[in-house]
Amino acid sequence: MKISKEKLAIAQARAMLSNKELAAAAKVSTSSLVAAGKANFSPTTVGKIAKALGVDVTEIIEDK
Repeated sequence: MKISKEKLAIAQARAMLSNKELAAAAKVSTSSLVAAGKANFSPTTVGKIAKALGVDVTEIIEDK
């Protein structure tokens, strides 16, 4: 699954979380967040990030 960099930024701004805070809350590395839009993520990782942001997974993944 690919995370949309733009959608992630919007959700992150709404949650008022820095990359460091989001990474800690989602239990992922900050480099994972930087790779948004470029790398494929496991459904588990996408779920962790979405949960930390308080959004549904569909709100941060790229549209097909």
